[in-house]
Amino acid sequence: MPPNSSSCSLQLSSGPCFAPKITPPTSQNHGIPRQCLVQGLQRKRLSWRIVCVSTRPKRKSKSSETQELVNLLLRNFDDKRPIVSLLNKYVKFVRTEHCFLLFEELAKSDKWLLCLEVFRWMQKQRWYIADNGVYSKLISVMGKKGQTRMAMWLFSEMRNSGCRPDTSVYNALITAHLHTRDKSRALSKALVYFDKMKGMERCRPNIVTYNILLRAFAQARNVNQVDALFKDLKESIVAPDILTFNGVMDAYGKNGMIKEMESIISLMKSNHCKPDIITFNSLIDAYGRKQEFDKMEQVFKSLLRSKEKPTLPTFNSMITNYGKARLREKAEHVFQKMTDMGYTPSFITYECLLTMYGFCDCVSRAREIFDGMLASGKEMKVSSLNAMLDVYCMNGLPKEADQLFESACKAGVSPDSSTYKLLYKTYTKGNMKELLQKVLMHMDKDGIIPNKRFFVDALGAFGSLAANRESSGVQHHLTRLQDTTAKA
Repeated sequence: MPPNSSSCSLQLSSGPCFAPKITPPTSQNHGIPRQCLVQGLQRKRLSWRIVCVSTRPKRKSKSSETQELVNLLLRNFDDKRPIVSLLNKYVKFVRTEHCFLLFEELAKSDKWLLCLEVFRWMQKQRWYIADNGVYSKLISVMGKKGQTRMAMWLFSEMRNSGCRPDTSVYNALITAHLHTRDKSRALSKALVYFDKMKGMERCRPNIVTYNILLRAFAQARNVNQVDALFKDLKESIVAPDILTFNGVMDAYGKNGMIKEMESIISLMKSNHCKPDIITFNSLIDAYGRKQEFDKMEQVFKSLLRSKEKPTLPTFNSMITNYGKARLREKAEHVFQKMTDMGYTPSFITYECLLTMYGFCDCVSRAREIFDGMLASGKEMKVSSLNAMLDVYCMNGLPKEADQLFESACKAGVSPDSSTYKLLYKTYTKGNMKELLQKVLMHMDKDGIIPNKRFFVDALGAFGSLAANRESSGVQHHLTRLQDTTAKA
């Protein structure tokens, strides 16, 4: 049968609910003239209809075709065959949508410089037209990779190419700044752009702008600025959406402002805005932090009755907050509920369990879970190591923490600044000079440079150690800390 043809089958029925299928020819009707067959069917007063089933292969969607070509490019480029040479090979097929997807995929693998090569290639094509969409995409990609200067260069390049900035470009630029390490400076810069946008007709803030800023200030726990932005939004023509309410709720919840958070729920109802899983998770986490477990459990029950489904963060939050309240059985019940519902625990879930058992003085149980994580064969994350170290430290077991730290280093797990800060505080509290010296030596070896706050705390801690001239290593680090603090 030709690939684009259709096959037909004859269906018979003596009523609306009965439709046995006849697929001639068979041994019973083979060779019977079609006219006789139809007359016989009519005598039986059976109705018949022809149903056509297309055998034409389904055409692939445009998005899937785009993804296939991009995957082909990503699989075949390397040092010997640069990405530009592959783009030239498939120049007849590659268009803007392919380049957009390439930007995303290359950024995921930290190949953001190649994004600029693709961009330069785009500019040389006949079909290329400079527009804000391309620049917004690239600015966003550079921002996510922490390349703020490159994002600013693209912003200048956009204006030089004749494009006029619009709201989407400024939204991308604000987001790029918010990915920098200096959050205080980033937030200040974001507000400067926000005020600038208000004065330009093409760049007036939209709901995306407000949501970006609300989320950023909520994460920084700057409730005053969240209130100011929310008030500004109410006075504008922009209508809030679920992301807006979730951002404000998150700010109130993280700061323990339960009444203010609950007022947002009422506001959502008046705006006919239904809660989503982010809303439920924010409520569960906020009530859990305040140890208002009756309300937390009520929200969880409402979540199960709703169209939304719990996520791993839902269970992780409940396990952690029950643990902080030393409610071990309830935390274990939540974990059991999670597995019964078919959820697979993530490494974060296991870290929450470690923390929970640490608060509940169940060090041996925590170590069993940690050993199970090691036995799974998956790569050990430094955050999991820190969680187990914290269990030892909060239960007054510094020597066990030191043994675990040493074995982890030998196993190839690279500690981070949080690891050293955790051990430093524990060893300082126990006045364990040798272990302190060992931590400082490891920091020196790993090139960990603490911030000013760490040095200030260290100077106070080393006050009692400075008199001990027998330990030249400690004295050396004390002098180094003083010099570094003076420069900071």
